This record gives sequence, structure tokens and C-alpha cells, in this order.
Amino acid sequence: MGVHGERGQASIELVAVLPVVLVVGAIAWQLVLAGHTAWLTAQAARAGARADAVNRDAGEAARRTLPRSLERGLEVERLRGGGVRVSARVPLLLGAWATPVRVSAVSSLGVRR
Repeated sequence: MGVHGERGQASIELVAVLPVVLVVGAIAWQLVLAGHTAWLTAQAARAGARADAVNRDAGEAARRTLPRSLERGLEVERLRGGGVRVSARVPLLLGAWATPVRVSAVSSLGVRR
């Protein structure tokens, strides 16, 4: 068989493996986006709790902390016992679309109302 019989073998293997590599990369990127969204919502919840502790608008403070890409579907809730819950939809791949998956964070400064 020799070298001439295996000439296109590497190209065929690349074409077969490339879709798998792309899917694995997309899944990894989606997990990064979910983690980043969770971190940002925790920051927003802390900002909202700080604003709530000094009788400011917790929702506005939380919204100002987040990037515009997370505004659609954002929920900010002031909790009865003090504190703020922020919930946002995880962006899908490039941030242009949002997944149905939501992440939430709760923060309070120990101030009871």
C-alpha cells in the first residue's frame, strides 16, 4: 500500500474530528458564560443590598452594576428580611441570545426591616 494509499487520510480524519472539537469548544464557552453571569449577579446583589441598607433604590443599584447584555429578563427582588435577590438569564454563546437558564444570587448586609 505505501505512502500513496494514505495520502488523504489526515484530511479525512480532520474533517471527522473538527465538528466534535467545535461542539466541545461551544460547550466549554457556554459554561464560562454561565459562571461569569453567576459572578456578575452576585456583584449586583451585593450592590443592591448596600443601596438597600442606606434606603436607596436597590433595583437601580443592581442594574447599574450589570452590563447591558444581561438587562433582558433581569429580575431584582427586595427580600422581606432585608437583602436583595438578583436573577439573570445566562447569555447563549455570543451574548446576542439568552438561554432559558437563569442564575440567581442573594445578598444581605444583616439589616432587618
